[in-house]
Formats: sequence, structure tokens, C-alpha cells
Amino acid sequence: MSAAPVEHPQAHEGSDPYGEKPRTLLDQADRLMEQLPGYRVEILGGALTVTPPPDAAHARALSRLKRPFAAAGLDGGETEVLEGLGLWLPDGPEDFAVPDLSVVDADIEEHLIDYNCYDPAAFRLVLEVTSSNFRADLRTKVKAYGNAKVPVYVIVDREHDRLHVLTDLVEDGYDSHRVHARGAHVTLPESIGAEVTLDVTAVLTAAQAAPDPRIRR
Repeated sequence: MSAAPVEHPQAHEGSDPYGEKPRTLLDQADRLMEQLPGYRVEILGGALTVTPPPDAAHARALSRLKRPFAAAGLDGGETEVLEGLGLWLPDGPEDFAVPDLSVVDADIEEHLIDYNCYDPAAFRLVLEVTSSNFRADLRTKVKAYGNAKVPVYVIVDREHDRLHVLTDLVEDGYDSHRVHARGAHVTLPESIGAEVTLDVTAVLTAAQAAPDPRIRR
């Protein structure tokens, strides 16, 4: 899911409806979560970002994507397949991301760092389904997840109707960035714990939003 920078509403000088101004970015993140229930708040590159609640197609894509991972035996045993799990990032003292889907070590609870976010060393794969601000997933998070040494990053790119698979870690990102179109079947690296093959057509079809019925054509 993509994230967009947030502009914070400014209170009148000398007034603060919460009684105390937030002192850190994490304090501001807490406040945004209170103000915008259902939205996803992250800190990427030292900047607060917020993502609206997902549409039905976004949620459908995640539901369908979990199936091949579960069928390969990754959702239980040595690994878990989890949605919306916080990942602590090394880019800044308060940076964190919340990938749409993650494959993590089964002992993930032992890797808690802070703010309900976990050590990236426990993540074998992260996956994002893009939303309106797709550039965050295609650019900002490539660097963020690469710096965090997450071995595999998968992007369901709804804007360009493509599936991206990034592997082979290098400084500031990934050395291998393969883009797959409909009709392809993509086998992910076995380093995630098992062989998982994704049907690109099925994934992109599930992620494709229906026309807005409120718009007359």
C-alpha cells in the first residue's frame, strides 16, 4: 500500500486541543492514528506518511495472495504470513513501515523493538499493493526495505498493471528488479522458506478495481 506525506492541521497560536504538543515523530504518529482511525501511519525517511483505508480490490488482492504462501506451507511452522505488521527501519531513529503482507520467522514476537514494530532481520519477504500514491512503493520503500536488508520485496503495481520482484540486496536497494506482465508465472526465491509461484494475471485481476458506479460513462 502506498503512503503520502501528511500535512498537519495547525491549531491557533497558544491553543492545543490535546493539551500538549507532540514532542517526537512517534508522538505525532500516535496523534494521527487517533485523528484518522483506519488509516495507516508510517515514518519513512524521517517524514510522517498516511495511507487511506484500502479499497475492496486492494483487500481482495491481499486475500488471494495469501493463498499460494499458505499452500506452500509458509503460514505456520517455521514462518508466518501476516498482514499489517510493523517493521522497524534503520533509516532514522523513529522510522518504521507497515507492509501490506509479510513472510516472517515464526518467533517474530521475540524480535519486537518498539512501537509494535519488529526487527527487519525476522522478515523474509515484504509485499505492497499500490494505491493512489504508487511512487512511495516503487521508490521510497525500495530504498527503505533494501536498507533494512529484507531479502525479497514484491510490489503489485496497480498503476501500471505489473508485478515487481526485487531481490539481491545491495547498498540502498536491490540489484535485481524484475517486472512481470500478465501471462507470466513468477517463482519467488526459496530463501523465503518454500517455493511459491505467483500467477501474475490472477494477482493483477484480483487487484483491479471495478469502475466507480457513481461515475456515469
